[in-house]
Amino acid sequence: MGYARKVGWVTAGLVIGAGACYCIYRLTRGRKQNKEKMAEGGSGDVDDVGDCPGPRYNDWSDDDDDNSENKGIVWYPPWARIGTEAGTRARARARARATRARRAVQKRASPNSDDTILSPQELQKVLCLVEMSEKPYILEAALIALGNNAAYAFNRDIIRDLGGLPIVAKILNTRDPIVKEKALIVLNNLSVNAENQRRLKIYMNQVCDDTITSRLNSSVQLAGLRLLTNMTVTNEYQHMLANSISDFFRLFSAGNEETKFQVLKLLLNLAENPAMSRELLRAQVPSSLGSLFNKKENKEVILKLLVIFENINDNFKWQENEPTQNQFSEGSLFSFLKEFQACADKILGIESHHDFLVKVKVGKFMAKLAEHMFPKSQE
Repeated sequence: MGYARKVGWVTAGLVIGAGACYCIYRLTRGRKQNKEKMAEGGSGDVDDVGDCPGPRYNDWSDDDDDNSENKGIVWYPPWARIGTEAGTRARARARARATRARRAVQKRASPNSDDTILSPQELQKVLCLVEMSEKPYILEAALIALGNNAAYAFNRDIIRDLGGLPIVAKILNTRDPIVKEKALIVLNNLSVNAENQRRLKIYMNQVCDDTITSRLNSSVQLAGLRLLTNMTVTNEYQHMLANSISDFFRLFSAGNEETKFQVLKLLLNLAENPAMSRELLRAQVPSSLGSLFNKKENKEVILKLLVIFENINDNFKWQENEPTQNQFSEGSLFSFLKEFQACADKILGIESHHDFLVKVKVGKFMAKLAEHMFPKSQE
């Protein structure tokens, strides 16, 4: 009987320990997150000192007071039944443990919780947490602290000099989507720096593959698109995405409005580079691309897509490449644009779209495209 009782206590201890770990994990995952404002990729230039216009990330909630702490998800043991005195005490102890764990994670990730900017010594400690810890809630908190500090230009150089780039990039191999998203956010903030971009280029293929294969419209996919957009602000690394342009068009066609806008920013960076015009025209586009030009589609989406088409049309040297135009396969963007006469009214909505500006833009683009694809000498 004594031996069985000892075994029972050991089993109960293991259950409680596992429950506590699950409690901390769910509590950290359930924390309230502010809406993250991403740096605009667009056509801006990368500043050598790492400055970039636009708001930066700040998803570390500042409402961690005693009232909000009790609103988190708390794991209660099976015997903590509501309505019993023992259950009430057990639930109170569970809440206290969760509160202590939450404060401990915040304190370890940001020793000076009152300050938003960490010193180099504190950044080194946070990087050590990221490198050594395998607990998702600690990694998430530490990466949030790094992401907030990487929003400042001077900290981007410090984090790089501390060896932070490969440490954070290693987290991209994790299977936890929340931790992976936070790592992409950190890298995105760090990438607004010429030297950091030079060192981060070795991870572009991995980020690109993960972004394309991630769940459609997921936070991981959006974070990956934002990082790739920042990495393609200059023309230096755009060629690394040449084989993935077809996948980006697929994401654009299938994604929601937020995904569409983010893909458009990436494609606009590529379209402004004359060297990428042929790769864009060679890319396979889904047959549903034409259906985006209708009354229901967001006006801004159509206008931005037209800007991309106009840039490709202006940058591609049609006369020099005329002998090789038959090399573009069926289903490519080139073929889609070539059939403009048949789809101008029906697909592009030149008459059916309700917005006058869209009609004018489509008309001007079609006239300009006709001059290049069908010069008068060939008519």
